[in-house]
Amino acid sequence: MKLSRLFTPVDAASLGMFRILFGALMAWQAYYYLARDRFVDYYLEPGFRFSYAFFEWLRPLPEPYFRALLILMVAAGIGIAVGILYRTCVLVFLLGFSYVFLLDKAYYNNHYYAIILLCFLMLFTSATRWGSLAQRLRPSAPFVPNWNLFILRAQFFIIYFYGGLAKLNADWLQGEPMRRWLLKAADLPLIGPMMTTDWAPYFFSWGGLVFDLSIGFLLWWRKTRFAAFLVVLFFNLTNSVLFQIGVFPFLMIAAATLFDEPDWPRKFLGLKPANAAEAPAAAKIRGPRLTLALIGLYFALQILVPFRHFLIPGEVSWTEEGHLFAWHMKLRDKQGRIKIWVTDPAAQRTFQVDPLLEMNEFQYGKMRQRPQFIWQYVQHVKRELAGQGIENPIIRVDAWVTLNGRPYQQLIDPDVDLATADSSFFSADPWIVPLDPDHRPGTLPGDPPTGEKKGLRGLRRPLETESSGY
Repeated sequence: MKLSRLFTPVDAASLGMFRILFGALMAWQAYYYLARDRFVDYYLEPGFRFSYAFFEWLRPLPEPYFRALLILMVAAGIGIAVGILYRTCVLVFLLGFSYVFLLDKAYYNNHYYAIILLCFLMLFTSATRWGSLAQRLRPSAPFVPNWNLFILRAQFFIIYFYGGLAKLNADWLQGEPMRRWLLKAADLPLIGPMMTTDWAPYFFSWGGLVFDLSIGFLLWWRKTRFAAFLVVLFFNLTNSVLFQIGVFPFLMIAAATLFDEPDWPRKFLGLKPANAAEAPAAAKIRGPRLTLALIGLYFALQILVPFRHFLIPGEVSWTEEGHLFAWHMKLRDKQGRIKIWVTDPAAQRTFQVDPLLEMNEFQYGKMRQRPQFIWQYVQHVKRELAGQGIENPIIRVDAWVTLNGRPYQQLIDPDVDLATADSSFFSADPWIVPLDPDHRPGTLPGDPPTGEKKGLRGLRRPLETESSGY
């Protein structure tokens, strides 16, 4: 695409239709937290949360204020869909959703990250120039600069394409972890028996890989666009049925409409074409150089950030270093067992910590798989013990994890005092035990060793059976 074409006026109808769909889906997403008081279960009841780097200071609002925020976000989603106070509603939803997202890393989800990025991009578009209450109240030319559509198309292209690049790994090509997930769908009517066949894991794994790598190109090319849209429908609806991943499949279906001709909603609804005489001249659009610079900077970050894990040694699905914000979607199936032992050097006493006294089952399940979560919780325990008068505790972890059906192996070096160990956002943590290259995916992982004393050498007296919050 010639850069000058980014400033060519195009019909605002397809952008307006996406705004309607996007706003409705955002209202649904905010309501999800309100329904059955999920926000209480997720963020208020646990006494501990896994914070993001640089956002350790963030705290959940008291219940009445948190509830009010979510209600405001539902209203903002509706406002986006209706097209009234558009940028205010987008900004309110962006800030509110980002706040909820950043409260606890245990609930990280690629589609939550995508929502934040899309809200940010939508903030700069003129998406109310078609199908909005604002357009009815204060009519304006129903055209937008072509870059309004381009930035959204490019963002979805990156999500798909990088999701495909991440699938280019040995486990995925061998049908793992898809094989294990499909077995859980064996009870579904009609399609359930197919999920247990030998070919099903390869069909879904390789099909997902080819889909992600190609669909952006196929949607962008006019000759394949309609067929590609049908494939998008099939792919995302199948994902919704098999994996129940919330709003994301429907968001991706809505996004596919952006790749069609800008006036497709008018044709679909039988409306008259926009008056081309009302389109502003591209030369009259202000600030093209600044706009191009900002678009270039944004997409440079989007292109480079997902490659961060290549700068860190180790298998990213095992170490989790560089996994976030990289569009690594459903690439790993992990189960873990963990024991956290504290030695009080002054009292010559060793006891076990029970994380479930401070976190819910979901958080605990994530922590057992992810070394950075374990480290973060150990630092929390260290601070709490200091408040109880236990200085310089020795905290060691006996963690066993299976990745994509491999045999269990230790995740954390059991001889390391994790209370004094450092963790880096930008480099490998030496206390993570590397994935054993001789372990192959798809085997029966069995059970992890049950002897907690194994590997916990150097304790000054035998382990006690005492269990304590700290």
